[in-house]
Amino acid sequence: MEHARSAALWQRANEVLVGGVNSPVRAFKAVGGDPFFVASGKGARITDVDGNEYIDYVLSWGPLILGHAHPRVVESVAKALEGGSSFGIPTEAEVTLAEKLAGHVPCIEKVRLVNSGTEATMSAIRLARGYTGRDIVLKIEGGYHGHVDGLLVAAGSGPTTFGTPTSPGIPIAHAQSTLTIPFNDPDAAEEAFEKRGDEIACLILEPVAGNMGCIPPNADYLEELRRLTTKHGALLIFDEVMTGFRVSMGGAQKRFGVTPDLVTLGKVIGGGLPVGAYGGPAEIMDLVSPVGPVYQAGTLSGNPLATAAGLATLDELEVPGVLDEVERSLTVLGEGMESIAKEAGVPVTLTQAGAMAGMFFNEGPVENYQDALKSDTERYAKFFHGMLERGVYFAPSAFETYFASTEHVDAEIDQTLDAAREVFKTL
Repeated sequence: MEHARSAALWQRANEVLVGGVNSPVRAFKAVGGDPFFVASGKGARITDVDGNEYIDYVLSWGPLILGHAHPRVVESVAKALEGGSSFGIPTEAEVTLAEKLAGHVPCIEKVRLVNSGTEATMSAIRLARGYTGRDIVLKIEGGYHGHVDGLLVAAGSGPTTFGTPTSPGIPIAHAQSTLTIPFNDPDAAEEAFEKRGDEIACLILEPVAGNMGCIPPNADYLEELRRLTTKHGALLIFDEVMTGFRVSMGGAQKRFGVTPDLVTLGKVIGGGLPVGAYGGPAEIMDLVSPVGPVYQAGTLSGNPLATAAGLATLDELEVPGVLDEVERSLTVLGEGMESIAKEAGVPVTLTQAGAMAGMFFNEGPVENYQDALKSDTERYAKFFHGMLERGVYFAPSAFETYFASTEHVDAEIDQTLDAAREVFKTL
């Protein structure tokens, strides 16, 4: 493949953008080499500035469940733009999108639209603290909820020990309000609550871990977290920015039958445009301004372009069987990858929850962050570049989830597996 134009753009980008990118993982540091620059996308495929085409399993890190430039989304956004791009005044589309979210997601009676997943989680935690009158946040080791100061925290020496900041610029005091426990470890959660329960405002987690690779919850794990938070008067927050409208139309809480107190959403509900939301029962949500004292605001919240894209996307997903078909495609892909890896003698653990999946280059099982860290990252880097050279784009990190869309049909799956057969022989 020719990459001359991407190489020239990469040189220019490094002169004016920090690290040449606007989000770290795009720089390919985890897999080596230089990134390509995208010119366009259509359906399941993207085309770079040099004219190379790739089947895309990153899909803007999850939002594009209908694929790139879906005609209905494009039409809806174009129509909305003709009427104006932003008002800072209520619009009907905001109400309609909120009604859709409340109609599908079990815990939502009222919702507040924001502009990103980070903003949603930050706001939900503030609300949980305001509602409970407590300060401590309990999170999952390896769980990512945006670049919020108090959540960029490494695990302490145990579930009742405060963590330390994982980034310069974060005051130690912020990290000292966060406790960290392993995923899929109910005993660690119980220990934390038994010792610090009257201080914990909330437990926040991705019900299906998506930022240490895709790791589904073990049987009864979410139920146990629901029991513990209820017992100790803390709020349970599901970060469904990634799982919302991907693992089911009602998110992970609908799929697994466990209802949290608050939920954060993003990605799919904006159809590829910047959006986020947090919601829950009216009793809790009515503490948010202007009704209650917990302050949160946003100039572009409920933006008409984002709401148009989100509504068009959810309308398409409401067609019976659509989301099931996306899940089926990922299942076929995973089963094929597993068979190819076994034949090549390469240890690989495949995971899946709905329309999101993970690939770990280790023997498995993978149930938490420490298990994920056992993956062979060098082998993944070889896999990544081998697939890229053959026109298939997976995430440029061994610890990311990959996704399918309605446009990933048999032709894309077959082409991906053909490429994988060649690549696994080199690993």
